[in-house]
Amino acid sequence: MPVYRKINRRSRQQAEINITAFMNLMVVLVPFLLMTAVFSHITVFDLNLPSPDAQAADDPAQPPLELRVTIRAQALELADNRGGLIKRIERNANGHDFNQLHRLLKQVKARFPDKTEITILSEQDTRYDDLVQVMDASRSFSVLHEGRRARAELFPDISIGDASAIIPVEVL
Repeated sequence: MPVYRKINRRSRQQAEINITAFMNLMVVLVPFLLMTAVFSHITVFDLNLPSPDAQAADDPAQPPLELRVTIRAQALELADNRGGLIKRIERNANGHDFNQLHRLLKQVKARFPDKTEITILSEQDTRYDDLVQVMDASRSFSVLHEGRRARAELFPDISIGDASAIIPVEVL
């Protein structure tokens, strides 16, 4: 015969969950994680690369204007395909002068308001930050319009390339 144990339901007490230690852990851990979290800002640049089957100009005597900024170790060079070198901005002790390049590009935009393309050529050991700074200086500028700041475009259609195929101006 099976022996049944007598179950005394009155002697059983409700188990109490002690979460004090867990709450202490959360109080310390959550602020620590928030302080050490890396908040990153990702920016995407829209670049237009030339197509491999790009057609030549209809009028070979007057090709369309092509602006290019070449990032060299000692200078920034702004040139076009018609007149050659427009301006060479020498590197100073603080690095490249992106503000002067920006002012120069605004002058070029004033002469050619319909032009939106520019090519940025860089040498192999060009710093990434320098390339981004040239792209920022070429893309747009801030203008005061009706009491508010607005962005006006300079050359938003940016193509990038390698400057090693271009002969430096000093050699010519």
